[in-house]
Amino acid sequence: MDLAGISVVDAHIHQWDPLGTPREFSTPAKLLRYLPLPVDFAARLTPKRDREFVGDPTAYLHPYLPADYRADAGAVPVEALVHIEVEWAGRAPGAKADETRWVASLPFGVDTPALGAIIGGGDPTRPGFADLVDAHRSASPLVRGIRTMVAHHPDPDVRSFAAAPGVLTSSGFLNGFVVLAERGLHFEAWVYSHQLPEVTALAQRYPEVTIVLNHLGTPAGIFGPVGRATGSGQNSRHELFARWREDLAALAAQPNVVAKVSGLAMPVLGHLVPVRGNPTPVAALLERVAPLLHHAFDVFGAQRLIWGSNFPVDKPITSIANSAQVVVDVLADRGGSAVELDQVFRTNAQQVYAIDADLLA
Repeated sequence: MDLAGISVVDAHIHQWDPLGTPREFSTPAKLLRYLPLPVDFAARLTPKRDREFVGDPTAYLHPYLPADYRADAGAVPVEALVHIEVEWAGRAPGAKADETRWVASLPFGVDTPALGAIIGGGDPTRPGFADLVDAHRSASPLVRGIRTMVAHHPDPDVRSFAAAPGVLTSSGFLNGFVVLAERGLHFEAWVYSHQLPEVTALAQRYPEVTIVLNHLGTPAGIFGPVGRATGSGQNSRHELFARWREDLAALAAQPNVVAKVSGLAMPVLGHLVPVRGNPTPVAALLERVAPLLHHAFDVFGAQRLIWGSNFPVDKPITSIANSAQVVVDVLADRGGSAVELDQVFRTNAQQVYAIDADLLA
């Protein structure tokens, strides 16, 4: 089983230019531009939680644009992409819409895969959220939904992206979330695995909103120790896996939820970081991630799973080709059909993100 003959949609990629656009990680990138410091030396000056999250800071310190993605995709037959917001900074209420405008201006489709959809950034708890959502939609007709950085980990040495826990269940978030329901947009949920029950509660409260779970819930430390104590022993990792299995199954019981088989090579999962430019072999990746993928197929089925590379975030651990091959191999091991392969790598994303069929050969 392989991807030959399939027009692939990569449903989770990031584009950024930390030197020319305002990002949370723009300041160190700009400093290195003017200070003659090696990247690896500069990385040692950053907090441990940031080092463990990124694995290798190289991609965060340089632009990552359509031509860079094309080079990384190699022979994988990607025809269309879904861009996911990523840490655009700005104090003005509508600042995050500038990211959508910037992404829409990039040279996609010029010897690169086409841009099929955009997920903008926004926080339902903040005043003016409705205006921000409308600004995203005005910036590009490709906007299909919003992602909020709500990932928060109880281990203080694991990188959190929300200031406090429980954002998804707060009254401010729930009240603002209705904006997405009113506009027919969906929500991209990126959380750590212990937050999965919060996503389930959100899906139950708003059954009319499609919720896309990013990265199967990112069980930090499941492959090795990260942070202060997360994943620090075999028993701890077994408990983490058991809880993740139970919580993912409960989430999958909500019919308005689909999940991305993406981000399984994020360094924060506890992967060993290989030498730069030497992606982890498929066999080694399979040994780690196959149990996660098998369970995801069991509870969601191929009809509600979507592949995404999560590039360049996953680049320190894997390649796009290896990321895709792991999913192909697991599906083949389960006796999956050509129809199911097409669903995971193309059809499901095309439907969820309303991607123009003309973009796919």
